Amino acid sequence: MSDGTGSFEDIQLEVRDLEVHYDGIRALHGVSFTVLKGEIVTLIGANGAGKTSILRAVSGLISYSGAVVFEGRDLKRTPAHRIVGLGIAHVPEGRGIFGNLTVLENLRLATWQRTDKGEIEADYDRVFTIFPRLGERQRQPGGTLSGGEQQMLAVGRALMSRGRLLLLDEPSMGLSPRLVQEIFRVIEDINRSGTTILLVEQNANMALRIASRAYVLETGGVILSGTGRELLGDPRVKEAYLGA
Repeated sequence: MSDGTGSFEDIQLEVRDLEVHYDGIRALHGVSFTVLKGEIVTLIGANGAGKTSILRAVSGLISYSGAVVFEGRDLKRTPAHRIVGLGIAHVPEGRGIFGNLTVLENLRLATWQRTDKGEIEADYDRVFTIFPRLGERQRQPGGTLSGGEQQMLAVGRALMSRGRLLLLDEPSMGLSPRLVQEIFRVIEDINRSGTTILLVEQNANMALRIASRAYVLETGGVILSGTGRELLGDPRVKEAYLGA
């Protein structure tokens, strides 16, 4: 596990002094953290702590002050569709699939900016290997899938964009305990294949177990950080987020 002190070349994402306001109300204040290449970095905290706002800022979906730097490039004035093209894939809370389109059509939408057309078929095969149920339902409208299958489709669509950094917002929300275990196994598999992951997750116990490092947010600011293992053993985290 990384201790977060990697060299400059190891830093894939750097967030510095991030501030976000909604209708004059400050949602984030001075948030700073790094994500190193190959890590799983988890953000935990109560609802309203600002976790989703961080992911939306990184993706260019909301305005902010401060800096978001991806692979040495400042994203401040980069539109969201260009950020996707640079290598950041975002799976939002609530999945955001197109219910009237088939599984295959949903996946195809993620490839529109890709120029390596010869590799796209191989990536379909990769997604269907990771999620066999999607392979069985390629022609089925996304809206008719179960909640767990829709989450698989949302993750699969992000993988089709060939992002080097995957942002996951509450991937286990609304899933059965069995599917939660499956989704976390898939997250680890995706990470082992070379994709860096920034994970927002309410299931702090599971998220910290797979995290290289983690940050705890409260009322829009970072209050604790450490390796996943360190925070699993921290009495403050246990009391507030692990039910101990």
